[in-house]
Amino acid sequence: MTEQIERRLEELKAEFEAGRALLADLEARRSRVRSSMLRIGGAIRVLEELLGRAPEVGSHEASGGVAREG
Repeated sequence: MTEQIERRLEELKAEFEAGRALLADLEARRSRVRSSMLRIGGAIRVLEELLGRAPEVGSHEASGGVAREG
């Protein structure tokens, strides 16, 4: 009986450790995805702002001004 309990205890400890490792991996992946999404969101915002300013740049060039490239 004691052997069975010890064996089950070891199985549960192994499962617990596997779960802990999986959770740590998932948390790291979540952090990387969140960071990527923040960068992508920032890039989207910049591009949307540039598109919103496109007519101003075009009219500035038409009036003889120098347009900045970027």
